[in-house]
Amino acid sequence: MRKEATWLKKFLRILVIILITLLALFPFYILSLLAFTPSSMNFSKELILLPQSYFENFGVAWEKAKMGRSIINSLIITLGSVAVIVSFASMAGYAIARVNNKFNRIIYYLILGCMMIPGIINTVPLYTLMIKIGGINTHWAMILVCAANALPFSVFLFTGFIRGLPINIEEAAIIDGCTKIGSFWRIVFPILKPVTSAVIIINGLNIWNNYAQAIFFLQKQSMRTIPLAISMFYQQYGAKWHLMAAAAMIGLAPAVVIFIIFQKYFIKGITAGSVKG
Repeated sequence: MRKEATWLKKFLRILVIILITLLALFPFYILSLLAFTPSSMNFSKELILLPQSYFENFGVAWEKAKMGRSIINSLIITLGSVAVIVSFASMAGYAIARVNNKFNRIIYYLILGCMMIPGIINTVPLYTLMIKIGGINTHWAMILVCAANALPFSVFLFTGFIRGLPINIEEAAIIDGCTKIGSFWRIVFPILKPVTSAVIIINGLNIWNNYAQAIFFLQKQSMRTIPLAISMFYQQYGAKWHLMAAAAMIGLAPAVVIFIIFQKYFIKGITAGSVKG
């Protein structure tokens, strides 16, 4: 009787997982069907059962939405922002975790407080500041804005993860003549791979999909990122869903690839960085 109950529980768990997976994949399935639908064909029941292999939509979307330039802009901003975030957040997290004094505790609580402030609230004063320093329509300004918005949560994750690491290996390195900065970069930072991967995935996807601030700071057509390009493309070709779906799939592909590369460290980094803190 117990064996049957155990088997039934396992079966129900597997069934629930399958249903949730299918539910999550269904929108992507519809998006794929639309992207591969010829403009002359209606989206019907026959098409849902028999998907077509039609790639012309992707070529049209790539050319009309200028996706090539938009992908380059998104890559520059995303990679630059992630590099700044990982570098500064890891160092700040290390300092807060290893130097437990009143000043660092105050800084840490201020950082936690900043996590409660939505980034969009700062857009107006940031826009005024960017005009004064010549940051409108520049990659470096967008990199700094995205990095500043993501730093509080990233510092929180790094701090929690580093607090769970033994300090013995760092002390041994310092005794051998290594400086604190050297021990961090040579000893500690390589161990931070799980939480670093989590920070890269979370912030990379958010920055790649950033629209609310990009529309203010990147106004030239040559500076548009993927979300802006798709938005402008939608305004021009909104009724042509097959082209819109193709453009969306092009913009989605790099983010999916990055997630697949780092996903094995994602859950481990999130869990360790949040629980141990």
